[in-house]
Amino acid sequence: MAEASDHRSFESHHARFQRYQGGDPLAPPVDLAEALDKIGEQVMAGYSAERAMREYLRRGGEGRRGLDDLGRRVSERRRDLLQRHQLDGTLQEIKKLLDRAVLEERKQLARDVDLDDLDRSFAETRLENLPASTSAAVNELQDYQWRSSQARADYEQIKNLLGRELLDQRFGGMKQALENVTDADREAVGEMLNDLNDLLEKHARGEDTPQDFEDFMAKHGAFFPEGPRNVDELIDTLAKRSAAAQRMLNSMTEEQRQELFELSAQAFGSPELAQQLARLDQSLQALRPGEDWSGSERFDGDQPLGLGEGAGVLQDLADLDELSEQLSQSYEGARMDDIDLDKLARQLGDEAAVDAHTLRELERALRRDGTLRRDSTGRLQLTPKAMRQLGTTLLKDIAKRMSARQGQRELRQAGAAGDLSGSTRAWQFGDTEPWDIPRTVLNGIRRRAAEPADAGGRLIGIDDIEVAETEARTQAAVALLADTSFSMEIDGRWVPMKRTALALHTLIRSRFRGDDLQLIGFGRHAEVMDIEELTALEASWAKGTNLHHALLLANRHFRKHPTAQPVLLIVTDGEPTSHLESDGEVRFSYPPHPVTIAYTVRELENSMRLGAQITFFRLGDDPSLARFVDSMAKRVEGRVVAPENEELGAAVVDSYLGSRAWSASGGYGAGGDWSGWGRGGLWGD
Repeated sequence: MAEASDHRSFESHHARFQRYQGGDPLAPPVDLAEALDKIGEQVMAGYSAERAMREYLRRGGEGRRGLDDLGRRVSERRRDLLQRHQLDGTLQEIKKLLDRAVLEERKQLARDVDLDDLDRSFAETRLENLPASTSAAVNELQDYQWRSSQARADYEQIKNLLGRELLDQRFGGMKQALENVTDADREAVGEMLNDLNDLLEKHARGEDTPQDFEDFMAKHGAFFPEGPRNVDELIDTLAKRSAAAQRMLNSMTEEQRQELFELSAQAFGSPELAQQLARLDQSLQALRPGEDWSGSERFDGDQPLGLGEGAGVLQDLADLDELSEQLSQSYEGARMDDIDLDKLARQLGDEAAVDAHTLRELERALRRDGTLRRDSTGRLQLTPKAMRQLGTTLLKDIAKRMSARQGQRELRQAGAAGDLSGSTRAWQFGDTEPWDIPRTVLNGIRRRAAEPADAGGRLIGIDDIEVAETEARTQAAVALLADTSFSMEIDGRWVPMKRTALALHTLIRSRFRGDDLQLIGFGRHAEVMDIEELTALEASWAKGTNLHHALLLANRHFRKHPTAQPVLLIVTDGEPTSHLESDGEVRFSYPPHPVTIAYTVRELENSMRLGAQITFFRLGDDPSLARFVDSMAKRVEGRVVAPENEELGAAVVDSYLGSRAWSASGGYGAGGDWSGWGRGGLWGD
């Protein structure tokens, strides 16, 4: 044993290996696009960015289990352990050995014809009158002179089993390691326990040194396959197991506990082992009072557990409770890094650990890659970079919807006299646009590299040429008026409205940088918002749809850009029910007051006089709203679009692009097909 101990000590102090937790090491990095889309949608619905991220991690994504699913599986495993097992396995095994020993002894007494009748009668009487209690019967036979060698072996096995089980409770794996226990093994165990207790008591007094631990492990390291590196790690390991053993005893009935207490004196044939273990438990409880020493569980199954197995199951239950809390992420300062992937793999398997690891990497990537940041108050929010990424995703979705509705025709208004759009396309016969030299040369190099046989040919071929696109464009002043009244939230239009605003904002900032967009939200009153404010806006119960105030702000925006083409886009699901008085106070009335209507109409006519191209996006089927919007559009020579919620973004973008086409061509277009705007579509290359 000493030789094995020395070997183990060398291994534990010079090399420590752990299972790789990262799943497939060749797997691609986590894709943030889906996560960002889901998180962004939650933010637009009124969630904080922190909560939105937590919700995504809880629910998971495409083909990926979330924390809720992992937590459910943890709960199911915990319930299965309790419903499958019972804790009297050691008592049942001892009773079987005792019954077999007594039966074999009775057979031997009946076969032994040379035995004195008086001795036979005394022995049979003693066996017949054994106490009903297993522990009392075992103690009663302590000095019995066995005549059957098989019976004697079974009785001795009871003592060895008790010793192995008691040790297995505190040191996992000892039951199997000491299956063929010898006197030398018992002596080694006793010496280890005595030295261990001395070390722990010395540590409790603050008198131990690192050398004391080194000496102990050099001598007894074979008993500790976990390979603790210092006395605190040793205590942590032992305390968890010892606390689990105590919880197992707490979970037993009073009769079962009493039986084990009385039987423990017979472990390895003397009470010394039980005394050493009691001393160990006392030291560990004093050193680690934070462990759960008083808990208990209710087992309702029919599969018996031995003392060591039971302690292992109680430890599993404690691990599952820890995992359940970690996976809930409901405590202050919770992070995915808190999840113990080793425990998760042991309890649920490697796939569960890989799912949790992927979610952890996703959280890290969201924080690390500039997607989320904390503001001055410490709240988590989407960064401008994240908003751009989210807006790009929305534009792609809008482009698909427009292409499906209108076909795949690309419309380009390119000319040598126009502004460079930043996009390129393959040269076609008759093109007069300037060559894009870097792209053209790069195409030639790529072609020659891909076709070695043509390496000696021309550097530039006809198919390599790309020309720089230009756009005949004028500047536009765009005002998007978004209804933020509570009815938008009630009828499921809140998120589509925000997604539309973000898509339009992204399109203008990325493809039409010369245009000036102003976002105006209007409920009981109106206000100019930046895109971060609008997307994070929470719905509030405040009566009023103040289109008049919104139009005042829009017209002010148009007047600030006298040389730009005004474009007015109004998204609403209700008639105007409030207006702004001259003193700045808001007046509300439902049904709409004639004064509110008059004020609103006056500002719409002002927009028309400023040359604005006006489009109403009417949401819902309210007949009175339809009549009002239709009459207003007719009055100001505007248009009315009545899209479904999911089509709102495509309708607004289509209208904006159509207004720009009117500016470029001198007339008002219907929008046409704009899904291929530029070489890279709405979102560029």
